[in-house]
Order: sequence, then structure tokens, then C-alpha cells
Amino acid sequence: MKDIQNYSLLSHNTFGIEAKCCRYLEYADIKEAQQVAAILRDTDLPYMIIGGGSNLLLTQDYDGIVVRSAIKGLSTLNSQLTCGSGEVWDDVVAYCVDHQLYGTENLSLIPGDVGASAVQNIGAYGVEVKDLITEVEAVEIATGHIRVFQNEECGYSYRQSRFKHEWKNRYLIMHVTYQLQSVFEPRLEYGNIRAELERKGITKPTAQQLRQVIIDIRNAKLPDPKIMGNAGSFFMNPIVPKEKYEQLASLYEGMPHYTVDADHEKIPAGWMIDQCGWKGKSMGRAGVHDKQALVLVNRGGATGKEIVALCETIQRDVKEKFGIDIYPEVNII
Repeated sequence: MKDIQNYSLLSHNTFGIEAKCCRYLEYADIKEAQQVAAILRDTDLPYMIIGGGSNLLLTQDYDGIVVRSAIKGLSTLNSQLTCGSGEVWDDVVAYCVDHQLYGTENLSLIPGDVGASAVQNIGAYGVEVKDLITEVEAVEIATGHIRVFQNEECGYSYRQSRFKHEWKNRYLIMHVTYQLQSVFEPRLEYGNIRAELERKGITKPTAQQLRQVIIDIRNAKLPDPKIMGNAGSFFMNPIVPKEKYEQLASLYEGMPHYTVDADHEKIPAGWMIDQCGWKGKSMGRAGVHDKQALVLVNRGGATGKEIVALCETIQRDVKEKFGIDIYPEVNII
């Protein structure tokens, strides 16, 4: 178990912001997780559980304990895959494709760890991980007991779960189990997947080809955090009543949207931000990526507070233009 005082979080946030925490704890197995839980029970300090830091914006030093999983390992039973919570998510997708376990292809290149996938309900290109998760194994901090939660207990919805809200800081996730498919059924209806496949002359993609196309699309529009600090998609796409969508569609011809159900439509936040003129623009050292308006970037030396100020300005402009509130997907600390 790692137990380090006055620890730098620079390598644990993809925005590339320097901040420190009072103490850093990292567990690599269930026994160590139970030891960490005991430490957290006995401390008066606040604590924060993180993954790969790809969904984190630090605005100051954290006057408390930061906890992270380093549990590794992948095991399969039929078409079920159980992963250690410290595994890198995209490594899991690569493993699935290589071993003829299908369903994760559209989630390729999403940054972060397996544990965070169960907390955030990650999603992309028409797929959400909640539709793959069967159970989540965790250590309860209050008791040190091992708990196993079935999918329906986790309260999953768009980018949400009970782990993110009423269960926040109550559990240390150990393993996540996913139900995958032995037959490949590509999901191509979202975004420009079909257009990119056609451009490559592919009509019936393999899982590996679909994964590569997703990677190519993401790389084309998302900056490498090693070069320009960012957390990927900063805002959630708002879901609005169908009447609101129809009202806006009558004003903005060709406005993109995705049907959620008979009464609701999802409108891309990036499109609205672009319509407000923010794509490629900056506010001090914080800016909006020039290829994807959904991505806020650290252009060099930006503080977390500068990025928050940009976020709030964009929220105001979108609200004034479209009458829609957009909210960060990123956790702001």
C-alpha cells in the first residue's frame, strides 16, 4: 500500500494542474483496501477517491486524503469479464476486441480507469457502460465489509450513478464485471462513424476496424493531454423536452439531436457552444479546443479557477442564446 504525505497530484489530473494533497493512499488488493478504509474511518480529514484523473479539475490544494485503486487483473467466464478497478479502461477495450468479447468498441480511447467507468457511467457514440455492467464489488468504508452490487442497485442514468451521489465516498471499488457478447454487432448510427468507415472503404467493419475508426475520430478532435491539458468532454449533453427541441429546431435549421425517448431529445452541448462562437477562443490561459467545442483546454499555466471562470462564461452564453442549462461532466474540486 502506498501512503505518502504532502503528495503532488500533477500526474493525477489530465488538465496538468499542480496541486497537492495532505496524504495519498493507494491500494493494490482487497486487504489493502480494507486497511485504507480503516484509516479513513479514523481520520478527521476529508477524503477524495479518484481514478485516472481524466475527469478532475483541481482549483486548489486538497486539504485532505486522496485515495486511488491500483488493483489490476482481468478474468473471463463465458462472456463475462471481471476487471480490477485500477485497470486502464482503454486497455480493457483492447483486450475485449483481441479476445472476441464484443460491446465495448464504441467506448475506445475514453481515458480513465475501470473503477471510474462504474462511477461515471462513461459513454460515447451511442453506447453507455451501464448497459454492460452486471455487478460492482466494493469495500464499504464504514465497516470494511465487502459488498457486491448488481447493476439495478447502482441507479445508473446518463453520466450518473449512486456512487457519484448518495454513495459518494462510501465505497472503495475493487472489481467491475461486464457482460459482453460473443457475436459482433456493430453500433454505427451515432456521429460520423459510418462516414469515416465509408471514407476508408469499409462496408462491414470488424470489431478491430470499428475500434480503430473510433480511435481515429477521437484523436482527430480531442487534444492529447500530454501536450495540452484537458479532461476530454467538459460538459454533459443536455436532455430537453421534445417541445423545447422543436422550438429550437424551427430557429436553427439542421440542429443536431439524438432521440432519447418519445418525450425527450439530447442536443449536443458542443454544437451550442460552437454556435455561441467559443470554438478555438480563449479567456486568458484557458480556452476552447479549436476542433471540438465540448473540450476546454489548459493552453499553458492555467489555474483551475481560470478554467472554472471560462466554464461559467460559456454556461451563461449558452443559457442566453438557447435557454438551456449545460452542466460540467468534470468533477470540480
